[in-house]
Amino acid sequence: MAGMEHHTRAVHPALRPYVGDVSGYAYHGDPPDLHRGLPSRYLTLVITLDDPLGVAWPGSPVEKYDALVGGLHSTAVHIGATPSRAGVQLSLTPAAARVLLGLPPGELASTVVGLDEVLGRPARVLTEQLREAPSWDERMDLLETLFLRRMADTPAHEVRPEVGWAWRRLRDAGGAIGVQQLAAEVGWSRRHLTDRFTAEFGLAPKVAARVLRFERAVGRLRRQPTIRLADLSAEFGYADQAHLTREWQAIAGCSPRQWLAEELPNVQDFVPAWAEELEV
Repeated sequence: MAGMEHHTRAVHPALRPYVGDVSGYAYHGDPPDLHRGLPSRYLTLVITLDDPLGVAWPGSPVEKYDALVGGLHSTAVHIGATPSRAGVQLSLTPAAARVLLGLPPGELASTVVGLDEVLGRPARVLTEQLREAPSWDERMDLLETLFLRRMADTPAHEVRPEVGWAWRRLRDAGGAIGVQQLAAEVGWSRRHLTDRFTAEFGLAPKVAARVLRFERAVGRLRRQPTIRLADLSAEFGYADQAHLTREWQAIAGCSPRQWLAEELPNVQDFVPAWAEELEV
C-alpha cells in the first residue's frame, strides 16, 4: 500500500455531540485496490478532492461518488477501484443525521448515498470549494462553517428519550449488555424496545451490540497488533478464538490477521480520535 498522510483538527466544541472525528487524507502514489469500511458507532461522510470514490457492498457493483454519506451498518463496505487519492472524512454520531443532515439515522442505515441526495446543492458547492481551497486548514474551516450553520438552522427533532438513552447505554457498554436487560432498564418490553430502536437507528439493538463489541476489538487490534487472538477474544467476551474469527469473517469479510495485513500501514500511521476514546 502506498504511503498516506493525514491532517486532523479538534472538533469545534458546538459540534462535539455530532462529530466524532474530522480528517483529511492523501495517498502518495496509487491508493489501495481495496479498503474495508468497517462498521462502527458512527455514520461516515467522505468528500473527495479529486476523482470520485468507488464503493461497493460485497457482491454488488461499484458505485462512484464525489461526496457520500454512509449510515450505520453491520457488514463491511468495500472502498476502492478508482484513482481517487485525497479527500476529507467525518465520523458522525447518529444524532448528527437529524441535526446536520436533516433525516433520521435509520433512513441511511446499511446504505451509501451521494451527499447531494441528502443536502442538495450545498453538497455540490461544498465539494467544489473544498477542491479549490489551497490548504487543509481552509478545508476544515469550510466544513465547520457549513455544519455550524446547519445546526443553527435545523429545527429541533426530538428522539424518544428512552430510545436515545438505550443507544447511549449500549454504546457506553461497548455492546456488553443483553437486550432483555436493556429493555428492563428502559421499562419497555423487549419487542417494543427492538421495534422503536430499529426504527430510529436502522439496526436492531442486538445487531448494534454486535457491531459495538466488534468495534472495540478492532480498536484493540489497531493499538496492539501483536496481541494474541485468544487474548483478544477473552477481553471482549467472545466464547473463544474461533468465535472471534467467525464474527470477523461475518462482519469484515476476512479474518483479523488478514485485515491487519491489509491495513497495517493505516493502523500504524493513523488512529482516529474516536478510536482512541474507545480505550479510555
